[in-house]
Amino acid sequence: MDKKLILFVPIGLWLIYVITMSARHPEVRWDWEKEETKTLSFPPGFVWGVATAAHQVEGGCTNNWSEWENTPDENGNPRIHKGNKSGMACDHWNRYREDIGLIESLGVDMYRFSVEWSKIEPQEGQFDYSALEHYKDVCIALKQSGITPVITLHHFTNPLWFEAKGAFEKEENLEYFVRFAEQVFDYLKDHVNIWCTVNEPAVYTYQGYFNGVWPPGKMDPQLAGTVLKNLLEGHVRVYKALKSKKGGTRAQIGIVKNIFPFDPYNRWNPLDWMVTRILDNAFNSVALDFLISGTYDFSMPTMAKVEYENPKAVGTLDFIGLNNYSHQRINSHLNLKQFFTIEFYPHEQMTDMHYPIYPEALYRSIKVASQMGVPIYITENGIADGTDDRRAIYIDRYIRAVSRSIQEGYDVRGYFYWSLMDNFEWTEGYDMKFGLYEVDFITQERKLREGSRRFIEIVEGSKGD
Repeated sequence: MDKKLILFVPIGLWLIYVITMSARHPEVRWDWEKEETKTLSFPPGFVWGVATAAHQVEGGCTNNWSEWENTPDENGNPRIHKGNKSGMACDHWNRYREDIGLIESLGVDMYRFSVEWSKIEPQEGQFDYSALEHYKDVCIALKQSGITPVITLHHFTNPLWFEAKGAFEKEENLEYFVRFAEQVFDYLKDHVNIWCTVNEPAVYTYQGYFNGVWPPGKMDPQLAGTVLKNLLEGHVRVYKALKSKKGGTRAQIGIVKNIFPFDPYNRWNPLDWMVTRILDNAFNSVALDFLISGTYDFSMPTMAKVEYENPKAVGTLDFIGLNNYSHQRINSHLNLKQFFTIEFYPHEQMTDMHYPIYPEALYRSIKVASQMGVPIYITENGIADGTDDRRAIYIDRYIRAVSRSIQEGYDVRGYFYWSLMDNFEWTEGYDMKFGLYEVDFITQERKLREGSRRFIEIVEGSKGD
């Protein structure tokens, strides 16, 4: 064979591959000078909200995360940044009425929060009805203030007894999650119509079983694929169980899916594209595909392969909750110990978290979520900004991305800002300031940030249309 032909064939295949990938997965970039001249527009009935999670704000939790915070790693170092512990957090458990006043002053329609499983069922099969009564009181107080409660049943935390059983590593444990969900539903169904089953199953899986930086601290890709499958199957079973109960048909039930678009660091590098597509499939597409088709195919070459089918998964969404903050940029390496790193370009404006301000990511994620064929709620979107010098522009531009999506025909029904107030940001501890309200964790004083006023302006403006 001609030596030139031998050389040109792989080069040609490489060019075809990267051109095809670039065409299928463009990194959308808008001219923001033009975007910011456009009028924000939202349809009648569009809802605004804020969100929190029990462990991050309530305080007094005894679960897998509190145990993780109090257990040093194998080198004797704290697992949480600066050795922080959630402790009393924002004391939201006791101060919820005060915090509902803060929510009301924002002018929003809804409050998404989670119920803490470990408080409701501290011992296997033993339910604390005073905890359920507490959550009922929260729901009633919200409704009295004109705010609709939206409940998340599982937001990363497990009771210690459930963790000891292997939690979501074992499919047989799903019966405990379903039983818990049924108890909560029976107690609160007269006050709550919108239910989120599982929050960010891929994040729970990735951090706890791939990176190993969240409990249970394992680094096992094959097990990660199994855990993700079980979380999704847990959603399906909870959906079916709640829908079959009295009052279930009028309940709106969905899952909350985090979507981070993955982009290659070098768009002309086929390895960057290959790793990007593997990660996108494992942590974005596989979950969505399962809920669309009932077929689960978690695949990471040389590391993991988990296949599963459940036709009953089809049709188990009344809506999809979409969480998005930014995108991930993948730089691949010919290194089996670390075959990629997440890196960003110097010109990208960063948040305090390790990702940039990139509103187009929310737009792209809405397009992906739309394939589910159900209404979309943006259940989380917000910025960690300790200096409060980027919050206003982040809020403005990301909500503009939502507005543009709606104008292009995507069925987005609402937007929830993360978060109502500063809280315990998992392994990042208390350094990440996501709150519309700043919190002094010594005095528990809450104070509205200046950058948060842009959110209030947009909410007020949308209701004046």
